[in-house]
Amino acid sequence: MKSLLPQNPNTKIEFKKENLREIYIAGGCFWGIQAYYSRILGVKESISGYANGTKENPTYEEVCTGTTGHTETVKIVYDKTILSLEKIVEIFFKIVDPTQRNRQSNDIGTQYRSGIYYLDENEKEIIDKIVESKGADYENPIVTEVEKLKCFYEAEEYHQAYLDKNPGGYCHVNFDTL
Repeated sequence: MKSLLPQNPNTKIEFKKENLREIYIAGGCFWGIQAYYSRILGVKESISGYANGTKENPTYEEVCTGTTGHTETVKIVYDKTILSLEKIVEIFFKIVDPTQRNRQSNDIGTQYRSGIYYLDENEKEIIDKIVESKGADYENPIVTEVEKLKCFYEAEEYHQAYLDKNPGGYCHVNFDTL
């Protein structure tokens, strides 16, 4: 089955290590978040995983119980000379409803909460400004977590690039905004 997803514009870019940065984005099932961000010019890689919980190296089944504290999250490695952190956060607001607590569309549970997890305190200031400015765009308050990344564990291989491998797979993200 041919994929209905847009092509990835990053496949021919030679990324320089010194220009790479990381940010971690959560917003419902990681399949759509991963597929969407992987198609943004300047994203070297996007990896599905589990962030900011209490259990070391959790499995998908454990995360789904809601007892590990993890959220389905995507590690985004991007080239800061091509793509800014501001743009990455702006994109987040195009594909996630930041006012829904512990859910996105049909995805319900604490593992589906929305979050933006940073590595550097300077990034927090940038993220907070954007989140604050977006507040006026919504009737309800934004409940997206903005926190320093505590931990991240890569999800099982079958979750990586899931929508590329399963073009008809479930996804709550609207790719028409790409």
